[in-house]
Amino acid sequence: MPVPARLPSWAWVTGLTVGAIAAVTVLGVQADRGSHPTATSAKPSSTASAQPTPTASAPARVPDGSGTGRRVVYSLGEKRVWLVDASEATRRTFTVWPGSVSPDPGSYTVSSRNAATTGSDGVQIEHIMYFAAKSGTSVAFSNAVDGASPPPAASGTKTGGVRMRKADGTALWAFGTVGTTVTVVN
Repeated sequence: MPVPARLPSWAWVTGLTVGAIAAVTVLGVQADRGSHPTATSAKPSSTASAQPTPTASAPARVPDGSGTGRRVVYSLGEKRVWLVDASEATRRTFTVWPGSVSPDPGSYTVSSRNAATTGSDGVQIEHIMYFAAKSGTSVAFSNAVDGASPPPAASGTKTGGVRMRKADGTALWAFGTVGTTVTVVN
């Protein structure tokens, strides 16, 4: 009976590496197929703001009276944005954190965009899309660069930023060019 040949050490390392990669891939696929937690609103403390925590939920129906055609729809009451394409299909919907100054219901257009700056609350923000002004305060969609939710605004501070999660800000930035219609509904 012949004696088996001894494998070089690099072959063992290669075999172990391939095995580890395969195991991680299998675990990743299993994790992707499992349930995914979503953020929920925590009960506010007596000192916390009662702002909702944005969540990635099942698409809600675009509000009636929000216009037609390719547009961004922003519901003040639902604190939600829809990205609607020209065929009236909702491409994405998500909840937002509104600032202390909200635009009046109506039709607006994205007037300008800014890739990044510091918000009036001192937070580094990106994907800023200006679409309205009220009481001398500009109203714009944006997201925090670090993905954090905005802190509660100090009493009496006017902020017109409509903040969202980072992934939603990236999607809105790609969808909403200058001139894109923004319909604000109650």
